[in-house]
Amino acid sequence: MRFIHTSDWHLGRILDQFHLTEDQAHVLDQLATLAKDEKAEAFLISGDIYDRAVPPPEAVELLDDFVSRVTLDLKIPIIVIAGNHDSRERLGFGAKILQHGRLYMFGTALPKTPYVDLEDAHGKVRFYCLPYAEPAEWREVLSEETIRDHNAGYQRYVCDIQSAHPNGMRSVLLTHCFATGAEKSDSERPLMIGGGGLVDSRLFDFFDYTALGHLHKPQRIGKARYPGSILKYSTSEAGHEKSICVVEMDKAGICKVDERKFFPRRDLRVVEGLFDDICKNSPSEDYVHVILRDKQPVLDAAGRLRRVYQNLLGIERPEERLGASRVRAAEMAKMNEDDLFQLFFEQVSGEKPDDSIIGVFKDAVAIVRRRDEEALS
Repeated sequence: MRFIHTSDWHLGRILDQFHLTEDQAHVLDQLATLAKDEKAEAFLISGDIYDRAVPPPEAVELLDDFVSRVTLDLKIPIIVIAGNHDSRERLGFGAKILQHGRLYMFGTALPKTPYVDLEDAHGKVRFYCLPYAEPAEWREVLSEETIRDHNAGYQRYVCDIQSAHPNGMRSVLLTHCFATGAEKSDSERPLMIGGGGLVDSRLFDFFDYTALGHLHKPQRIGKARYPGSILKYSTSEAGHEKSICVVEMDKAGICKVDERKFFPRRDLRVVEGLFDDICKNSPSEDYVHVILRDKQPVLDAAGRLRRVYQNLLGIERPEERLGASRVRAAEMAKMNEDDLFQLFFEQVSGEKPDDSIIGVFKDAVAIVRRRDEEALS
């Protein structure tokens, strides 16, 4: 069986002040074309379809257009589970009706893990669908008070699946979690404080393939895969190569996975260097975060940089530090103007002023004092 695995679309996402609707539509066009070209027999989305529980209308339109093209035009079934960003009740609305069109949506936690059986030339493949849920939801649904973290919930569900799974039938698990051994990014919302959100990745060894969602960096953990997000959603992802998993499962359940790269409308990059050097770069529509290494202040840096990078996300000045010596107001009140200037200069530049700079400051103070005296006389 040949299927496509993707996750973490975050439709409706806003990056800094930029709406990403056009960028996401550009990628979804590529996904639909890939599904057609690969003659996929199933399309999996492992959660975080939307970026927030109540998505904007344009995000809903994007999803509606995509699923219509894939299920109606291409006749490819789509299996979707909810992630921690999705409204699980909203995502699951109308699920029974949608199944007649081969769109399988699973939003809320259930006592038994729901599944979808699809068939290829070698027989059936069972796709188990375990959407994101909080431990408190599992305690209520399963009537199991001992479930206090995500790992305990997964142990219960996987154990139930193993005991009831038909012998010899191939299996895939769709789920949305933070598996042990994986690498996170800054743009992912923590599932729980501390380590309570971690799930032991060995629990997935039972399945022929586990289609994971939540983490934005493409990565493999045993037979489990994170395809990653469809776009770069933070500067911590600037070095990622975004891709999608095209999975070929043979009759024994052994999976060959090809990672196909996306071609985004705009990239997200981090540019580092001196202001004058950066301003010489070729103009770009990419989303750019600039790290300036100038030690001296730069007048209207953002306005001038937008002439080169019109989609400037922000500017970082690591050399413009507050200095090691933070001085209290009471201590500053006792300082004379020379001491205050030296403190200010050190906080702005990270260095102590030399004699020539102090001399310029004293000359400027002398000029101001003479003007004040002339104005009062």
